[in-house]
Amino acid sequence: MKNFRDLKVWEKSHKLTLEVYTITTNFPKEELYGLTNQLRRASSSVPINISEGCGRSTDKDLARFLQISMGSASETEYLLLLSNQLGYLNENDYLKSTRNIQEVKKMLAKFIKKLRAEC
Repeated sequence: MKNFRDLKVWEKSHKLTLEVYTITTNFPKEELYGLTNQLRRASSSVPINISEGCGRSTDKDLARFLQISMGSASETEYLLLLSNQLGYLNENDYLKSTRNIQEVKKMLAKFIKKLRAEC
């Protein structure tokens, strides 16, 4: 069992989730239960699954939850693109958030690869 707070990938994904909550406050009110909610849930799913995986007893279990986090990160990346193209997210916020989510995905990929090599 690992402490998720010690992981850089968890820290980075948590900061991204906070960023997503901030940038979605300006989304149209009619998107509150649509795109706003979906983007917030997808982004928070990344650190949530990292945390849950760290609470499991084996590295194999952790790798499985990291893979789920990777899926949520890809979903977040797409929803950021959609939000930008719909005009809900300005270009600067879009580029910054996209860079951050891509960095999280790279970190997850390396971590997953490392864990699978050890199993």
